[in-house]
Amino acid sequence: MGIDPGLTRMGMGVVEGMVGRPLTLIDVNVIRTTSTLPIAERLVTIERGIDAWLDEHQPDAVAVERVFARSDVSTIMGTAQASGIALVCAARRGLPVALHTPSEVKAAVSGNGRADKAQVGAMVTRILRLDAPPKPADAADALALAITHIWRGGAQARIDAALAASRRTTSARTDSRSRA
Repeated sequence: MGIDPGLTRMGMGVVEGMVGRPLTLIDVNVIRTTSTLPIAERLVTIERGIDAWLDEHQPDAVAVERVFARSDVSTIMGTAQASGIALVCAARRGLPVALHTPSEVKAAVSGNGRADKAQVGAMVTRILRLDAPPKPADAADALALAITHIWRGGAQARIDAALAASRRTTSARTDSRSRA
């Protein structure tokens, strides 16, 4: 499941498949909140929406866009708060969570880390064999995150597991050589 965090529009997309095989769109939508509500209420709306998606789709993993610095601090704060809700919802269920940068996602789906939203939407449409690009762009971005995670996340998980096993082996050797 891919999540494009935002306080006003939170893109949500579920894709099924594996590397080397065609991917399939399962569902895509946007959770919306209104700026007239207090932030806390907006975050609760987002949490409920994410929880409902997790319950309905039961994904194997969740990919969230990594928040990056923009010029408008208020936008960064809202995006970071919404992102944190997504991370907590997934972690509460014990789901693996990956953070992918916008440029990583653009490069994965289009071959260009500086692709614009239209290019990403066009490639998501092509990759998933859709009739039209998902709207709004937040929905297409969520699908691009899910696609990126399927294509890149599995390899990263294997690398992380190998590194963790290596650290455990090194730690066990160090422990067995200790002297009292």
